[in-house]
Amino acid sequence: MKLPPSPVGAWMHDVRAGFAAMRPSRFPYRRFAFALALGVSGGLLFQRLSLPLPWMMGPMLLCTLGALLRAPVAAPPVIRPPMTMVIGVMLGAAFNPDLVARISQWWPATLGLIAFIALCGGSVVWYFRAIGGYDRTTAYFAGMPGGLVEMISIGEERGGDGQVIALVHSVRILLIVMTLPFAIQWLEGVSLNRMAGAVSMLSTPATAQIWLVACGLAGCFIGYILSLPAKYLLGPMLVSAAVHLAGWSDFKPSFEIVNAAQLILGVVIGCRFAGTAPRTVGHIILLSLGSTAILLFWTAACAALVSWLTGFRAMALILAYSPGGLAEMSLIALAVHAEVAFVAAHHIIRIFVVMVAAAPVFALIARLGRHHRGAPVSSSAGMPAE
Repeated sequence: MKLPPSPVGAWMHDVRAGFAAMRPSRFPYRRFAFALALGVSGGLLFQRLSLPLPWMMGPMLLCTLGALLRAPVAAPPVIRPPMTMVIGVMLGAAFNPDLVARISQWWPATLGLIAFIALCGGSVVWYFRAIGGYDRTTAYFAGMPGGLVEMISIGEERGGDGQVIALVHSVRILLIVMTLPFAIQWLEGVSLNRMAGAVSMLSTPATAQIWLVACGLAGCFIGYILSLPAKYLLGPMLVSAAVHLAGWSDFKPSFEIVNAAQLILGVVIGCRFAGTAPRTVGHIILLSLGSTAILLFWTAACAALVSWLTGFRAMALILAYSPGGLAEMSLIALAVHAEVAFVAAHHIIRIFVVMVAAAPVFALIARLGRHHRGAPVSSSAGMPAE
């Protein structure tokens, strides 16, 4: 009997697969170079206009437009983990002992988050069923507020349309990331043009770059071994936080490296739509405008209510509840001097709750529906017909 590979063996297999994917015969270097050129142009344009998060949002917007216009752009997923690692290390550098001591006081906000997930999931699933006309399975897994990869996988297993689920979640992240920073910059009266406390590579010692690489690699390995959600972000963040809390170093990644990481993340998000028919993407974007409005309404409403009941800062709650990307919302939190750990922890909880609860709740709904119609209930309720 063949034994399953050890965690270390599986890690090394994935590393080798990543390097293999970078071979010229498999990696679309020309299309990626064109996407990078668009991304740099978008970053410079957004920076020139003093728009929020220029090196993520500018590349995201131009690469999305390029993909929809069938420009030769591509950004294979293999390039995202190293850049996500940099963001994770940077977020971990924001941890301090006083902040960690307050973690036990966050439980009221966490209870509010659970209610927020239920409200968002129920209303958006109804929207996709009633307005979008999707079947029950596709609407359900497309309407979950988190877990892009997991919802695609489980939704396809249950008989849903995987492409629609993938596009809806991608557009959800795109629209929230493209709208929330503008709203925050306007409401808070702060500039999100550069991260708070950013330092230049020219003014940081060489040991800072060594710490960056060491925390990133160790964090990726730990995240992989522990099967953490968003492992390439959370693993490095936890290791970097441990290094700073222990007082071993107070390094911070330079803004040049952070800008490069944001550039790649923006390019990857924008290029997700490459190869998809513009009419299909356009329809889902129009439909997602409504679902995003619902999500942002519940985000603001729940954040305001929990802030009124508990005294937590409303802006921190908006960032913690917003069903956008963990990395993107944490970057905004860093820029507006919100507690990064608070925001990141609630995003982790949201992703975990959605991943763990989505499939069982869907099966329960299917069983209740069968029971209500008087049909026999089998152990395969909720699964597609063979």
